[in-house]
Amino acid sequence: MVRTEPYGEWASPIDAALAASHDGRPEWVGFVGDEVWWTEPRPAEAGRRALLRRRSDGREESVLALPWNVRTRVIEYGGRPWAAVQRATGPLVVFSDFADQRLYAYEPDRPGAQPVPLTPVSTVGGGLRWAEPQILAERGEVWCVLEEFTGEGPQEVRRVAAAVPLDGSAAHDRAAVRELSDGRHRFITTPRVAPDGGQVAWIGWDHPRMPWDGTELTVADIAPDGTFTGARVVAGGLEESIAQAEWAHDGTLVFASDRSGWWNLYRCRVGAGAGALAGAGPEGTPAVGGGPEASRPLAVALCPREEEFAGPLWKLGQQWFVPLENGTVAVVHGVGATALGILDPETTDVVDVAGPWTEWSPTLAAHGSRVVGIAASPRSAAEVVELDIRTGRARVIGAAHDDPVDPVYYPEPQIRTFSGPLGRDIHAHIYPPHNPGHRGPDDTLPPYVVWAHGGPTGHAPLVLDLEIAYFTSRGIGVAEVNYGGSTGYGRAYRERLREQWGVVDVEDCAAVARALAEEGTADPARLAIRGGSAGGWTTAASLATTDVYACGTIIYPVLDLEGWATDETHDFESHYLESLVGPFAEVPGRYAERSPTSQAEHVTAPFLLLQGLDDVICPPSQAERFLTRMAGRRIPHAYIAFEGEGHGFRRADTMIRALEAELSLYAQVFGLRPPGIDTLELSK
Repeated sequence: MVRTEPYGEWASPIDAALAASHDGRPEWVGFVGDEVWWTEPRPAEAGRRALLRRRSDGREESVLALPWNVRTRVIEYGGRPWAAVQRATGPLVVFSDFADQRLYAYEPDRPGAQPVPLTPVSTVGGGLRWAEPQILAERGEVWCVLEEFTGEGPQEVRRVAAAVPLDGSAAHDRAAVRELSDGRHRFITTPRVAPDGGQVAWIGWDHPRMPWDGTELTVADIAPDGTFTGARVVAGGLEESIAQAEWAHDGTLVFASDRSGWWNLYRCRVGAGAGALAGAGPEGTPAVGGGPEASRPLAVALCPREEEFAGPLWKLGQQWFVPLENGTVAVVHGVGATALGILDPETTDVVDVAGPWTEWSPTLAAHGSRVVGIAASPRSAAEVVELDIRTGRARVIGAAHDDPVDPVYYPEPQIRTFSGPLGRDIHAHIYPPHNPGHRGPDDTLPPYVVWAHGGPTGHAPLVLDLEIAYFTSRGIGVAEVNYGGSTGYGRAYRERLREQWGVVDVEDCAAVARALAEEGTADPARLAIRGGSAGGWTTAASLATTDVYACGTIIYPVLDLEGWATDETHDFESHYLESLVGPFAEVPGRYAERSPTSQAEHVTAPFLLLQGLDDVICPPSQAERFLTRMAGRRIPHAYIAFEGEGHGFRRADTMIRALEAELSLYAQVFGLRPPGIDTLELSK
């Protein structure tokens, strides 16, 4: 029997503990011999990431027990933290442990074996960090990115490609680590070795650009002693983003570039004495130069489309494509949502995998005719999926989704495009209240919460999220807005936010909220906004500059632009604001005008502020200055700070407290009485 009860007061089997236990997704897939390995979140184990393997008989088991945490802090957002090879005696895995950031070697099938450190510890600043390891067994080395702090400041850091001996001789001796690259770029990815072992390719970029603004693809020769010689840029530049590069099995170099306005795939030959690939590409496919330098090889567009075949490089080692042995390329592609497909460079055709999945993560691996990735859908959480390219059949082989509640309680999303200021399109996912046992009164409209994603150069995926279900199953709608600046819709959409952060994102979220109210979907008096990181900024800026929302939840945010642009954040994003807001030296007034801290007197709506005390990206000092400015203004609010949490909550108890506090805020502001929720104390 369906009961009529006020929106926001419906009983739901999806509680905060259930949502927290299913937070996060698998990452970093790879083949070790015939086995598939990946990392997986463990919220109930202090938020660590475990390394899993799927044995040949289908059993899943953890490679490393507590307390090992397979995660790197390189550029703070991390990167691929492990690599492994299959040997006659079993697998050898090299991984980064979060606790001390050292690289370790481990043979899990050898009785009594324990992880053995390969790299030393440094007490200078953030120490030594390692990412994207690649095991070169024939050289007895691990090649990876080394991030080395040279002082105590967050920007006193250098990054190089490095070779770490597998024999452990560098475990206590930094000098035993061999540097491979010359440090010409502030940021780099790990060099990829060509099939013949004679060349390497890597991506690099420098401040003030972010990797989605402009990067360079560099190729060098490998000398017999393992050093790099003759480094030359073959593609990319100040206004061209190369997001990934891989060697194909025929020795050509395949890379993702947004030179057309979309991240598409290109191919070039850079071997000694080689010119362009013969002529152009398939009929109708242009061959284009890699830059103004005449020495750059020509590049063939493999599948020119107004679609994305890559994305923003937030973590080192992300992979949107992988060349296959038969000459085709496995690709993650799409507009907004993504699919896994097989691209035939000879015909430019892409054949997509059949299945329910709407979002494929930027991690792929291939072994013979097998391709493995991680995918999710509105009805299933992220799971490890394997494709057999011979049969076209895809199946779930790891981290399989298991409905923790009856799926009739899951939200039912609507893909919408709204009209914003100046008629610009705004993409969004709308999740109306949904509960099979309840309906709202005919004479009332439901409350809605606008979700602003982080980044801001990112996007909200169309996947099952039990945090969203936590609200929709109680009668509170959710609107996820992919505001201007989001990825997945081409470079022009992405660059709508250039020097407009705090303007376009705020306007787009407000436009969606107003449209939902005007069309009779949402109660205009019961609208809220929430977001974390860059989404926390958009939330706070929205409360300071609009009257659309009755309240907001601000999660580990940027709140003071001037502080964040000087010395309060990490190196990777320390110049991000030059493109998002403008160069500080040229427009200092803009930094004050847009900062919620500076505009705190305009915040009149209640808010909840959630902060990790170990956050080095958006540090607690930002939140504390904002609260100081709010003191004495008698605006109802709550501040909850979590020890042991950084940028992005990982522990189950933290996520439970945060989610229940958020619901309590909405209940108090909207006049709701949700069952089983303690009242959050709001200060004035």
